[in-house]
Amino acid sequence: MSQAVKVSWVFDVISPFAYLAFPRLVELPPHVQLECVPVLLAGLLKHFGQAGPAEIPSKRRFTYRFVIWRARSMAIPMRMPPAHPFNPLSALRLIIAAGGDRRAAGTVLDAVFRDGRDVSDPAVIADLAPLLGVTNPQAAIADPAVKERLRANTDWAISRGVFGVPTLVIGEELFWGHDAVDMALEYLNRPEAFADPEMRAADVLPVGVTRER
Repeated sequence: MSQAVKVSWVFDVISPFAYLAFPRLVELPPHVQLECVPVLLAGLLKHFGQAGPAEIPSKRRFTYRFVIWRARSMAIPMRMPPAHPFNPLSALRLIIAAGGDRRAAGTVLDAVFRDGRDVSDPAVIADLAPLLGVTNPQAAIADPAVKERLRANTDWAISRGVFGVPTLVIGEELFWGHDAVDMALEYLNRPEAFADPEMRAADVLPVGVTRER
């Protein structure tokens, strides 16, 4: 029997790529112990000095068109929310208040990108809360412990080098993006394939030039 492996799925509900990646989590092998880790993408971007895809107009248009095309190719229903980007704080805190598990994550992601709902709207949060067993959503999302958990999750992700979402964290390895799920699955089944000379050389490839900021 394979030894249990802890895998952390780091995500923000603002990311359509998290929505596309979520259905594939069921493909993780049985020996995986999965934990969902909601984080604030804006915190990652700020720490690493990155612009989000929606902050570059041409990249924003391409990204939205790409995720719609990708959803169609994966036969996943998709409807963009009324506005994007949006403030995901209440939705992330609701997930944490509901236990931060896969069901809570999936329910909110579906609301955003399957149903096209605006989870920055308190009325939408109020609608979702009973589905997740949260009886007083206003109190839950204002709970200092819930707020601290989101901050701690984001800080933990930064400490592990997580620079974007969604990311699967497996030991010291990061698998970023919905299109890295296959890579993560292979790593879980054949980790030795990622320790050959070419892979090791990539880890220490010298920097030839750095651009001025």
